[in-house]
Amino acid sequence: MNFPILSYLIFLPLAGAAVVMFLPKERFNAIRYTSAIFSFIPMILSFWLIWDYFFNFSSSAAMQYVEGPLNWIAPLHVFYYLGADGISVPMLFLTGLLSFLSIVASFNIVNRVKEYFVFFLLLETGMMGVFCALDFFLFYVFWEIMLVPMYFLIGVWGGPRKEYAAIKFFLYTLFGSIFMLVAILILYFSSEPRTMNILTLVQTAPTMLSHSMQLMCFAFFFIAFAIKVPVWPFHTWLPDAHVEAPTAVSVILAGVLLKMGTYGMLRVSWPMFPEAVRYFSIPIALLGLIAIIYGALVSMAQKDLKKLVAYSSVSHMGYCMLSLGAFTSVTAITGCMFQMISHGLITGALFLLVGVLYDRAHTREIAAFGGLGAKLPVYTGLMVLFSMASLGLPGMSGFVAEFMVFVGSFISGIPYFKVITAIAVLGVVLTAAYMLRMVQRVFLGEFNVQRWSALTEINARELLTVTPLAVLTLAIGFFPGPLSDMMQATIENLVQLMAR
Repeated sequence: MNFPILSYLIFLPLAGAAVVMFLPKERFNAIRYTSAIFSFIPMILSFWLIWDYFFNFSSSAAMQYVEGPLNWIAPLHVFYYLGADGISVPMLFLTGLLSFLSIVASFNIVNRVKEYFVFFLLLETGMMGVFCALDFFLFYVFWEIMLVPMYFLIGVWGGPRKEYAAIKFFLYTLFGSIFMLVAILILYFSSEPRTMNILTLVQTAPTMLSHSMQLMCFAFFFIAFAIKVPVWPFHTWLPDAHVEAPTAVSVILAGVLLKMGTYGMLRVSWPMFPEAVRYFSIPIALLGLIAIIYGALVSMAQKDLKKLVAYSSVSHMGYCMLSLGAFTSVTAITGCMFQMISHGLITGALFLLVGVLYDRAHTREIAAFGGLGAKLPVYTGLMVLFSMASLGLPGMSGFVAEFMVFVGSFISGIPYFKVITAIAVLGVVLTAAYMLRMVQRVFLGEFNVQRWSALTEINARELLTVTPLAVLTLAIGFFPGPLSDMMQATIENLVQLMAR
């Protein structure tokens, strides 16, 4: 294929940011619609990408749509090298979809509109780049590009404690990036000839590095990726960032940025350091178990609706860590991918819906509401649908993902995994408890006519942002086969690499 679709996915938003910068700052609608167009085109390209990959390449584990390697920084052996497979194509699709919907959801931004959309488009470039890069230098550049716009999006357009949340996010992520850089340099100087090619290092690192060096590099990468997931106890930046961030930024944070941690593990750490994965598999699963139970219990204690959804992300990403510990099981790793996609759809929609209510009521306190189902039936229906999806109701994507994680982890054959998986099932019960209690307190019971009589139903623009997510949540729940088939060859190859 001669059309460089991955480069277009990455750099069209960057071109959009450049165009927006030249628009007059008082032309709000021109800025909004220009940004939407430059995000809409990558979304359509990502739709075509997943369609084409499914019908033409899903039976192959090889990289497709490859661009390069083109010589970039010759003295350092750095190349412009892009590619996509059954792991990265679904994530590019999710990124394209959520980025466009988030930009549409941001049309209500009225403060420094031009700067907001420039940063948002720059953020999309960084996210797309991470999922395509096959050279460590390029991967690291895109990883760091995301940090700057996210810092400003939280720090300028966030809530009352925005500066604190933005600085905390920046410091945590930068701390992890330093460890990643050290590990990349170790791999670079250990290779002969010198290379930063991720695919080459996946093949050579297990024989090139000693056991202790594998463990150290794995630990350094793990810290960087675990902060992004975030894995307990590296999670404390997440609730602050979510609560203070604007609605659309929370959607991207939950829907895409958290997945970069697990994607990095699947793309880099797990296939590159198989000895270290075997060595740390039980501690990794235990970290996942702690996140599942702890995140659910803390969610249950929340009085703020947005903070409840934020802590639920800690719990749901714990399922990914549990399945990543079960590295011998194709079913478990497939469940991890399903959970990444499902969580992006469901939690992204929940943040959008919480934002809809906050825009009208100017409060997110759960106790302040009650009986909203009678006043806002359409909004209530959507919120209940995504709440049911989050707690794993059969027929929705969350059920398929969690079921695969539990089955795959249980049959993995790794010592103690049956016990760990059995305890992790408690997370489903706890999720049902806090989600159903939230639905009961916000939407059922007696309606406060005096306080909330002026509340208006969800509008057409807001419906546009959540309806595609509802359709995909149900589609994956009822028909998981196509998505599973698309990823199967890549995941089977990944499990074989980890078995070396």
